[in-house]
Amino acid sequence: MTSTAIRPRERDALLQSLRSGVVPRIGQRHIQVGREPEVKALVTDIDRISDGGSAVRFVIGEFGAGKTFFLHLVRSVAMEKKLVTAHADLNPDRRLHSSGGQARGLYAELMRNLATRAKPDGGALSSVVERFVSTALAEAQQSGADPSHVIRARLAHLSEMTGGYDFAEVVGAYWRGHDSGDEQLKSAAVRWLRAEYATKTEARSALGVRTIIDDTTVHDHLKLMSRFVRLAGYDGLLVCLDEMVNLYKLASTQARNSNYEQILRILNDTLQGTAAHLGFVFGGTPEFLADTRRGLFSYPALQSRLAENTFATVGLVDYSGPVLRLAALTQEDLYVLLTKLRHVQAGGDTSRYLLADDALAAFMYHCANRIGEAYFRTPRTTIKAFCDLLAVLEQNPGVDWRQILPSVEPAPETNPDLEPLDEGSDGRPGDDDLASFRL
Repeated sequence: MTSTAIRPRERDALLQSLRSGVVPRIGQRHIQVGREPEVKALVTDIDRISDGGSAVRFVIGEFGAGKTFFLHLVRSVAMEKKLVTAHADLNPDRRLHSSGGQARGLYAELMRNLATRAKPDGGALSSVVERFVSTALAEAQQSGADPSHVIRARLAHLSEMTGGYDFAEVVGAYWRGHDSGDEQLKSAAVRWLRAEYATKTEARSALGVRTIIDDTTVHDHLKLMSRFVRLAGYDGLLVCLDEMVNLYKLASTQARNSNYEQILRILNDTLQGTAAHLGFVFGGTPEFLADTRRGLFSYPALQSRLAENTFATVGLVDYSGPVLRLAALTQEDLYVLLTKLRHVQAGGDTSRYLLADDALAAFMYHCANRIGEAYFRTPRTTIKAFCDLLAVLEQNPGVDWRQILPSVEPAPETNPDLEPLDEGSDGRPGDDDLASFRL
């Protein structure tokens, strides 16, 4: 372990997040362990997106196994490789298909969370549009052409795509606001791109366009955005959607199948190469994927496309398919993770370690006795307990860890997605609500 100092902001954010059982937003590199083949597979996808291709992955793992952390890591890698990323969690107000604004809500959340290497925490949409305008102005200065003609020419091929004409008109309106100093017009253009207009009348009054981004055009506008970020000088767009199990929880068969049909459309577009510079990563549990009654495999077209390689058995692996199952951490991986957490808690100063190596081994043995092998297969509660132990030792100098270790009670991770689901409205025609959603 190196003695490189860890910034207090990163240290505190990491420890607070892990003690709360949530994925840290910054500093993931300090605690990343294992999963090397899976990371390499996603890096290959990112390179493919940069080269003009497309990719789709379903990251499948048990509840508490680290899917969300893995998706955050993939996003970090994508931003380092000059991709724009967008991420969102599905919930009752955000899904892929709807007739009541939930799909538009998902797109709006993705646009709010649009991130680049310069703005990794989101809110980068305005910066992307500004960068497009700046590059167009630079090109106009070099060629001596009128900037508005250059912008119109660069946006011309977007007009040929579904929804592309009004998309190009809105970006043109942003340029006019930029050129004339009209901040209200610029703000209206960004609002349209964020899908914040609920009615066409309002959008037409503000921008002169006849359409808005609504529930039926979400995927089309993601494809448009992937082309637009390329025009702004980035290498592509990576969309990360987590908590996909919320589709599995939908009470209505019709609602689930409509959402699965959207997933099928995304899958077909990416696998057939009709999308360019665009990638999707979906995070979900095994039930979301393999349940033949409510999961993706209940939709025959998806089951055939997502079926795993039958030759990858008896220790053989295949990381090239759309389904990527997160392997459990080994006990060696977990030990390395505990050493990294100890290092983070000490701020990167090896002289401030609160636990010796033998204490780490004793902690793992203690967890194994309490909850069995689940302590490293779904390590969230184990990590939380270890951070709690470090916090007590830090605030009570002189206390021997041997005195308090027996009182540490890590609980096995329980999956709320396996709770009984309300079947009252399952299959009822037109029942497209989330009344039986369980949080």
